[in-house]
Amino acid sequence: MNELIKNENNDIMGIYQKSENILNDVQNIIETSQRQAYHAVDAILVQRNWLIGYRIAEEGMNGSDRAEYGINIIKMLSKELTLKYGKGYDRSNLYHYLRFYKAFPEIIDTVCRQSHICLS
Repeated sequence: MNELIKNENNDIMGIYQKSENILNDVQNIIETSQRQAYHAVDAILVQRNWLIGYRIAEEGMNGSDRAEYGINIIKMLSKELTLKYGKGYDRSNLYHYLRFYKAFPEIIDTVCRQSHICLS
């Protein structure tokens, strides 16, 4: 069973230590799994945000009037994504993703290597 749940990045089975106190054991299991879940989610969100910024940057560079075209892309994406997914995809956030990509154009390789969680 240990092999079914275990991978390189989330090995709570390998770090579990049984004690004489079941309450403490269960609390430790819950807290350890929560920390590892948060870490995995954070790594995936970094990748998502970087990829969104990358895609916006790539699309914006193909327009004839880059500044105006980029603004229109952001407006359209914000409108459509907010309709489909709710808040979190307003213009401000999309600009943050774009700036994040531009500030760290190579970050995706580092995140993948460190987290072992990569989008393909």
